[in-house]
Amino acid sequence: MLSVDVKDLAVQFGDFTAVDHISFQVNQGEIFGFLGANGAGKTTTIRVLCGLLIPTGGEVSVAGLNLKDGLEPVKTKVGYMSQKFTLYQDMTVTENLDFTAALHRIPSAVYEQRKKELLEFIGFREKTSRLVRELSGGTKQEVSLVAALLHDPDIVFLDEPTAGVSPAARARFWSLIRQLSARGKTVFVTTHYMDEAEQCGRIALMRDGRIIALDSPENLKKKAFPEPLFELTPLGPSRTWLGELHAQEMVLDVNPYGMRYHVVVKNAEDFKKIVGRWSSDFESRPIAPSLEDVFIHLVEGRTP
Repeated sequence: MLSVDVKDLAVQFGDFTAVDHISFQVNQGEIFGFLGANGAGKTTTIRVLCGLLIPTGGEVSVAGLNLKDGLEPVKTKVGYMSQKFTLYQDMTVTENLDFTAALHRIPSAVYEQRKKELLEFIGFREKTSRLVRELSGGTKQEVSLVAALLHDPDIVFLDEPTAGVSPAARARFWSLIRQLSARGKTVFVTTHYMDEAEQCGRIALMRDGRIIALDSPENLKKKAFPEPLFELTPLGPSRTWLGELHAQEMVLDVNPYGMRYHVVVKNAEDFKKIVGRWSSDFESRPIAPSLEDVFIHLVEGRTP
């Protein structure tokens, strides 16, 4: 069953095209990743899917509801959590959740039961009378997730939900995401952390308002890097050898990767034969491509 069905979606603001005729589908219970550089069109697309923005063109169905039939019904089917803390810092946890429940017009008895279940779901151990500003960043995001789930939406949109929190808090939050998926909730998530993106069932890569690739993390790696990939570790501060390396016909691409370099070559054995001439400049080893390699190769300006 499809949770999201997008056909030829376009969003324009005056002469600027934010989303340029994209099409994709998301299955029920899927963890669907949405990756791209800032300004690629991710958040604009999410705003359309949440019923917060009227598209310029295209057909959009969310949880079985067509946006052309009205935006308000869609809002009852989706939960949204932004990349910034969405709670009121000077209100308590209870006051924030009470306010969210009132906005969604959740009956009191239903709300109390949902609040109890969801706070248990995130393993909340603080007092709900505490002010939100007194909570850690990770706990704030978990409470924000509770607020997004209070009205029991079919689809949860998480826009960079772990930005700025500790690695331990990120790992715990993604454990919650997997549990939501196991319960049949569809999770639509944007992130700049490639280790998080690896946990998505499928990923759409956006650039300049268009989807340039859509597949599982493993398939994206295979398609983006059909040729061998090597990692080079410099042995000294000099980089004069980089120019010589680029000039080699068998070398297709060279990208910095932290203090190292990732090199795409036509043939692994041929590259191993010539690499000895730079044995005093760097060490090399064959590696499997990472999702970060895919992101750099496809999203940051290179033609897929």
